[in-house]
Amino acid sequence: MSELSKFLERAEALVARLEVLLPAVQPPVDWNASIAFRWRRAGGHGHLQPVVHPHKIRLSDLRGVDRQKHLIEQNTRQFVTRLPANNVLLTGARGTGKSSLIKAVLNKFHRQGLRLIEVDKHDLIDLPDIVDQISDRTERFIIFCDDLSFEAAEAGYKALKVVLDGSISATSENVLIYATSNRRHLMPEYMQENLEYKHVGEEIHPGETSEEKISLSERFGLWVSFYPFDQDDYLGIVKHWLAELGCSPREIEATHEEALQWALSRGSRSGRVAWQFARDVSGRLRAAGAPRAKRG
Repeated sequence: MSELSKFLERAEALVARLEVLLPAVQPPVDWNASIAFRWRRAGGHGHLQPVVHPHKIRLSDLRGVDRQKHLIEQNTRQFVTRLPANNVLLTGARGTGKSSLIKAVLNKFHRQGLRLIEVDKHDLIDLPDIVDQISDRTERFIIFCDDLSFEAAEAGYKALKVVLDGSISATSENVLIYATSNRRHLMPEYMQENLEYKHVGEEIHPGETSEEKISLSERFGLWVSFYPFDQDDYLGIVKHWLAELGCSPREIEATHEEALQWALSRGSRSGRVAWQFARDVSGRLRAAGAPRAKRG
């Protein structure tokens, strides 16, 4: 009996080790639970998690980016109506509405079957698994990668290239990648790389390192650039959000100088800064006008 007990203990220890290596059994995705999902990893395994309260911003809320809004809206409309459409790279100044624009087109087209899956940069290595999970669905999926940038030799870099361009298998026709970044080429560029450029006649050709960095962004069919807002655009966005938050025209006009000072203190006239200022002002105005609570 002693030998049998030892054998059983060793067998149980071996099974415990094997269980760690085996894929975890994940519950089926409830596709009716939300219009937006996040890819989450736990215990070395990933799964799709519904977003209970997705951010339902409207396209009409985004000001100062009419050209960018038209491009993204048109591309997404083609996608949900089963017409050819492109993967999109949105690049440029921070706080100008890149991420909000993606959320806004989801809000507009979700009734036509559009769904969004947000994937963190560190989880991009799982992109092939995510695409396999949704390739047979009837919905149209945007895989959303926010604030994307890579260092050299990151695993997610190659995984993204494969999904954008396909490997031995064709890319899924119900999936597009929408990515935002402050870098147009998605990777840091160094002074040393300028030494690799070569003169061929009257032309300048980049070296292999620069070519490799450019190759990823070139796999996005549509590039949409965002630029810092001028003062008039910034103040227009402030007025829009103050009105949305219930401020009167007189209250809005009285905030002109304060709005400019707020932007100066932040070092940016962006849509994000305008939204933060509007929340601050509207909150203070409502608090000042609210009746005081009675003391017990």
